[in-house]
Amino acid sequence: MIPTIGAGPGNPPNGLRFHAPLALLPGGWADDVTLEATPSGMLSRVESGAGEAVEGSSAVPLDGIVVPGIPNVHSHAFQRALAGLTESPPARPAGIDGAANTFWHWRETLYHFIRRLTPDDIHTVASFAYMEMLRAGTTSVSEFHYLHRDPEGGPYPERGELSHRVIDAALRSGIGITHLPVLYSHGGFGGTPPEPEQRPFVLPPDELVELVASLRARHGDDPRVRIGLAFHSLRAVALEDLLHVLDEVRADDPGVPVHIHVAEQVKEVEDCVAWSGFRPVEFLLAHAPVGASWCLVHATHVSSQEVDALAERGSVVGLCPTTEANLGDGIFPLPRLLAAGGRFGVGSDSQVSVNPVEELRLLEYGQRLARRERNVAGRSGGGPTGTVLFEGAVEGARQASGRPVGILRAGERADFLVLDPEHPDFQGRPPEQILDSWIFAGQRSPVRDVYVGGERIVRDGRHHDEEAITSEYRECLNRIASPS
Repeated sequence: MIPTIGAGPGNPPNGLRFHAPLALLPGGWADDVTLEATPSGMLSRVESGAGEAVEGSSAVPLDGIVVPGIPNVHSHAFQRALAGLTESPPARPAGIDGAANTFWHWRETLYHFIRRLTPDDIHTVASFAYMEMLRAGTTSVSEFHYLHRDPEGGPYPERGELSHRVIDAALRSGIGITHLPVLYSHGGFGGTPPEPEQRPFVLPPDELVELVASLRARHGDDPRVRIGLAFHSLRAVALEDLLHVLDEVRADDPGVPVHIHVAEQVKEVEDCVAWSGFRPVEFLLAHAPVGASWCLVHATHVSSQEVDALAERGSVVGLCPTTEANLGDGIFPLPRLLAAGGRFGVGSDSQVSVNPVEELRLLEYGQRLARRERNVAGRSGGGPTGTVLFEGAVEGARQASGRPVGILRAGERADFLVLDPEHPDFQGRPPEQILDSWIFAGQRSPVRDVYVGGERIVRDGRHHDEEAITSEYRECLNRIASPS
């Protein structure tokens, strides 16, 4: 195991002081930066020009380029083991066009895959996914968790069994987590009964409220964990249940982060209009208290009016470009959101990629292909494209997580990355071009060290528990693939 700085699970005994020759602070790039972290992993001081890099200083040297850790706005960790298994097109019956080869076919494959997973498998796969995220520069994750029951739809002896497994995986890997237990009740708009394959997701509203409360009681004092709330989608949750659960949870946690899938596919939009007369985002805005604590995941197919309203309400749009591309969902109108001053974050969703830089790159390239223009985010956001994307994604996902992460200032978590200053793509570049070079140049990751809550989790590109986690993941995949 690679040694880490500090003692215990992320808590150095008397706090730590770090020194960075160059760091990205909220006001921009700064030289000679001192960061102090408390034993609980919070930044208590961030100051530039403090002169800590002198011989005999007690500061831990961060010999590289220090930037905030990147929060992941949307993840289904267990789907990491599904990545690569859905790329064979379905058999196409005579007279049927490619419409069968869509998200809805992918969903059927997912249902069959879930039947093979045990609680131990879910812990193993999540541990591996979180380890990969950390190595890529992700220091916290919003985990949208909708697996509640066994593959047959029966309850586990403990209602929160699978939530506990996922949270334990996050704690093992060292990543911070906003855990979002999901309400899932129906198979379609208008209260359609769930399909047999959807039974593992179903939890009655009051049981979901109890689950959230029990998880909060268990983890409420742990700064590494935030318990939030999620609604799977408008097609899977009745409005009255959504409002009831929201009221019950907010009674004890008024600022609880709230996430929901919405308007991901054209069919979903068409079905919602046929059912309610509203588009999905339009329906939410009209009937639910959507605001700054809400994250609308995907929101791919939205009108200009819906985008403007989300920006006005301060909500975050959770974008997952590699998954949205993999599923053939479509492209979100990012320029409209940026021009309106809206917030966004990026997430790994189905885990076809767990690299946030790939998400940011594809987010921009999708806009360029759709508009046949360059530097779309930069022009819309008023700055270098890489800076607009990186800082926008960090700030938006931080807001959606409900945790003080992603910004290097006092009162935030000590979550940061040390980039290799000798990386070939950084040579001769001023600080203002570092993020552009990271996102748009080369293939070798410059992420050298990763700190979460002041503890070094990744050193020289290697996670401290990488060998054991990887070995367990290999064994898990072989077991899942076995016909017996």
